[in-house]
Amino acid sequence: MKDKNIVPTQRERVMRENDFIVSKTDPKGIITYCNPIFIEFSGYTEEELLGTQHNIVRHPDMPRAAFKLVWDTIQSGKEVFAYVKNMCKDGGYYWVFTHVTPDFGPSGNIVGYTSVRRCPSRQAVEKVIPVYQQMVAAEKAAGARDAIGAGTQVLVGLLTKTGMSYDELVFSL
Repeated sequence: MKDKNIVPTQRERVMRENDFIVSKTDPKGIITYCNPIFIEFSGYTEEELLGTQHNIVRHPDMPRAAFKLVWDTIQSGKEVFAYVKNMCKDGGYYWVFTHVTPDFGPSGNIVGYTSVRRCPSRQAVEKVIPVYQQMVAAEKAAGARDAIGAGTQVLVGLLTKTGMSYDELVFSL
């Protein structure tokens, strides 16, 4: 369970170029596997991570609308790529470029999800930070009930302005 008493700090942990953080979840987002690099960067033990919602590492700087986009995409059976700021157990943070895919069972139904995260380029992170800040500000201004819609509007506005799809935007950073 996520500890609501963790206070975010400005301590950034930067992934090494050849690191891959890997985790698997069940269809509800409960962690069923985590590799040693995930354990290292999150600051949690394997025992603390297994059986816990993956949002244990959700940083408050991440817009709720971004996670809604990820969940909607993977629950529809498609893969998704995203830049994500995660929070460590000690309040620090680390940025990742994530690739999340649904895992299918023998009958074709989704039985879980696999996420492979790698070190993002600093240039991409610097471009995504102001977008996420705008989305979070819109979500806070709209209030809890309308937050996701407000954050989504910011993202849709950016996509419309650039003439790109979400995937095109992510891969252009």
